[in-house]
Amino acid sequence: MTIIESVRVTAFSLIAIGIAISTSTICMAKDKPAARCVVVWSEGTAPTNVYPKDINTAIAEGLKTALKDWEIVTVNIDDPDQGLPDTLLNRADVLIWWGHKKHGKVKDELVNKIEKRVKEDGMGFISLHSSHFAKPNKKLMGTPCSWGAYVGDSTTLKITVKDESHPIAKSVPREFSLTHNERYSDPYAVPEAKSIVFEGVADLKNGSKDASKQGFCWNVGKGKMFYFQPGHETNPVFYDENIRKIIANAVLWAAPERK
Repeated sequence: MTIIESVRVTAFSLIAIGIAISTSTICMAKDKPAARCVVVWSEGTAPTNVYPKDINTAIAEGLKTALKDWEIVTVNIDDPDQGLPDTLLNRADVLIWWGHKKHGKVKDELVNKIEKRVKEDGMGFISLHSSHFAKPNKKLMGTPCSWGAYVGDSTTLKITVKDESHPIAKSVPREFSLTHNERYSDPYAVPEAKSIVFEGVADLKNGSKDASKQGFCWNVGKGKMFYFQPGHETNPVFYDENIRKIIANAVLWAAPERK
């Protein structure tokens, strides 16, 4: 073999190896699972002096550290398709919902799609504070979802971990307190929870106290659901590190297992 022929063979071999490596890299990239997705929905009615970019943004910011490999999407009711077009809803692993004044404006068609994604596909659903009256929350529970009383007479809320073994309670202090000025009082008209992860005691302006359940978990069809009572829009609850830890834990707990 001449020197020229030897060079040609070597060059050809190197090209072939390069093609093989490139093909292997492409295949691995193609086979790599897509990032998991959590969608944070709110209606845009929180006061801007407390939540300048609304509650969904505050929650999303709190998820970034804990969910580094996740896609975190913020949407609201004024976005196209009320924030949840099929392309987004169908790839969401978990949907977080905060609503208050616009429950009635959420379209029934969208509510039915959310119900299907939870019950049939296993999408996780997290409902916060006044979202107990949100259409998707009520649809999934199948009950009135009303509390015994709604009173603006509290000053602080002490939250206590009731189920220390639950994944949502992981690394959360056994007790912590929040500024609080709107209490929901037991009972909560929902199906019996699989677990009560958090309880709370509100200190009232008249010096008395009011105890109530704060964090509920259910299995709904193939999906997991968590309702967390704290989160009034006039309190900066969603900037609190303990609350952010709870919500991040809830996302990880509620997400369906990847096959």
